[in-house]
Amino acid sequence: MRVYCRSLRPTRRCRSGLKLTDLDERVTERYLKYRARKLCIQAGDRAALKRLLSVLREAGMIAPAPLPPTTPEHQIFEGFSDYLRQERGLAPRSIICHLPSIRRFLREVCPAGARDLGNISREGVTRYIERHARDGSAESGKRMCWSLRAFLRYLHHKGVTRLALADCVPSVRQWKLASLPTYLSAAQVQKVLDGCDRATTMGRRDYAILMLLAKLGLRAGEVATLTLDDIDWRSGEMLIRAKGRQRARMPMPPDVGAAIVAYLRDRRSTSSCRRLFLRTPAPHVGFASGCAITVIAKTALERAGVRGYAHHGAHIFRHSLATELLRSGATLSEIGQLLRHESHDTTRIYAKVDIQRLRTLSLPWPGGAQ
Repeated sequence: MRVYCRSLRPTRRCRSGLKLTDLDERVTERYLKYRARKLCIQAGDRAALKRLLSVLREAGMIAPAPLPPTTPEHQIFEGFSDYLRQERGLAPRSIICHLPSIRRFLREVCPAGARDLGNISREGVTRYIERHARDGSAESGKRMCWSLRAFLRYLHHKGVTRLALADCVPSVRQWKLASLPTYLSAAQVQKVLDGCDRATTMGRRDYAILMLLAKLGLRAGEVATLTLDDIDWRSGEMLIRAKGRQRARMPMPPDVGAAIVAYLRDRRSTSSCRRLFLRTPAPHVGFASGCAITVIAKTALERAGVRGYAHHGAHIFRHSLATELLRSGATLSEIGQLLRHESHDTTRIYAKVDIQRLRTLSLPWPGGAQ
């Protein structure tokens, strides 16, 4: 709120007879340029004005935002998005994940823009894949090829390309159970938890979030979507909204419940939002997605000096819990039930890090060593 007030305080000096209904993006941009000359733009000023326009539009006090001009490239992406949604059944968030790969493909293969789409050749597609297939992990290469295949199939379906170019996109091999899970030791997990400053509201919130990740193995998105109504304090259970629209009830350990209570008692917010975890700066609303939970986890790991791991986010706590349970004697079936895995193969990967049990499977080495 202080940021908003600071950003809006000097507007009286530069209104120049403007009425409230005249406010739009062009006016706020002129105002920011004025501040840049007379004062100095501080962090949050642009976001505060953007939020102001949003609130005024929701209240119907100013005109709706002008639509951006439609370009041929915009029409292509709109059509492709509709194709993924209607023909392939993808959710909006999944569609957004595939668009960056297509934008990069078009920049390199079709520098002239949408009018060059009909000139895409098999050789051009193959060369592009050869250049970028190893840019990231096998999973990212697989996702890139899926996106390209769907986009080229869409272009052929619409008659933009004469050839069925989707057939020349190869499949990226990704062997099941080929990788090792990334995990932390119990001491490292405790060090991350101890690094939270529980003297502050944000610290108590982050500590409660990390406890859910470390003690229950929840996914980032599952933590972000928790609501106050999902907790049954009498029975000590939580309702988890899992992947694939599944729901599961999980027992809430006493230390996890205590961490949540400590955060809720101190949460001085008049927000009507029923989400369990809220943003600290105004507006006090829930997180838009699990990405914010991942950022909180990454920050906590860096603060504790935990570096050098392939996975450096919320999911590493899930791997760590499974590994610790396996080494403590839990079966793979029990771990799969706790983590709510749909496939047993997903759980079997943790058998690779159970060194003590793997030693019993090794063949005797000449000389008696094993």
